[in-house]
Amino acid sequence: MNQLIGVDLGGSALKLGRFSLAGELLAGLEVPTPQPSLPGAVTTAIVEAVQQLDPEHLADRVGVGHPGPSDGAGRVARIAINLPGWREVPLADWLEPLLARRVTLANDANCALLGEHWLGAARDRRDVLLLTLGTGVGGAVLIDGRLFTGRHGAAAEPGLIGIDPEGPPCNSGNSGSIESYCSRRGLARLSGLDPAELCRRADGGDAEALEVWRAYGRLLGIGVSSLLYVFTPELVLIGGGISAASAHFLPALWGEVEQRVQPVSREGLAIRPCSLGNGAGRLGAARLALERLASSLG
Repeated sequence: MNQLIGVDLGGSALKLGRFSLAGELLAGLEVPTPQPSLPGAVTTAIVEAVQQLDPEHLADRVGVGHPGPSDGAGRVARIAINLPGWREVPLADWLEPLLARRVTLANDANCALLGEHWLGAARDRRDVLLLTLGTGVGGAVLIDGRLFTGRHGAAAEPGLIGIDPEGPPCNSGNSGSIESYCSRRGLARLSGLDPAELCRRADGGDAEALEVWRAYGRLLGIGVSSLLYVFTPELVLIGGGISAASAHFLPALWGEVEQRVQPVSREGLAIRPCSLGNGAGRLGAARLALERLASSLG
């Protein structure tokens, strides 16, 4: 068999793709994530979606990106702070017998960065920071062409880094984290409009909407500035659903970076949206399956 399946598990949607070994999208599917997003319900939803996407069993390897760290072996979803009940969930072990396919797991932002590095905006780049802006704020780091995951696979969670000790609480237990301010919930503190409507109004020149996005960009820029001092990447990629409005908040983000970061720590830096949009995660999950798994079950 010469096809792969990538699954991007998000708080509101499951995005799936069936890919060739070269990364060509052969079929795609998006279904709502069960609410509440308990591990058993999500497992069932993934199985049903994979069977719908690939009823002829053309793909025998599945990569799953999930919102949180996995263990080093890519078998266990260790925690997902924005999904209920997700602690030490052996998701790969659950899925394999139900799908009759090999399964591997990784943090969803790591998958998005793998996808962008394979066929997107990070091709031919060696040092990259990616932030995914959505239900939470995920992140991934590429250092010298390799994902940085730390000793136990839980490193590179930049969304949980604090930027304001007096800020609003984060589901991680921190307060004033990047996620507290720059997730969908954080954006809602700036505006009662959902991100799509806020973007539509800004596209039309609405002054209030434009100011909300400027305020959002300044907050994100504060967080990015701290990360630049740690990783000094050549490229920062912005992904996730909120990135659709990047044209409205990137100028303010850049303004904070230029004010806060010494030129030597941002030399040659580019900051831009992911080129694969919301498809990066499922593509990267498929790449993960290609790299990690043999092409047969058992």
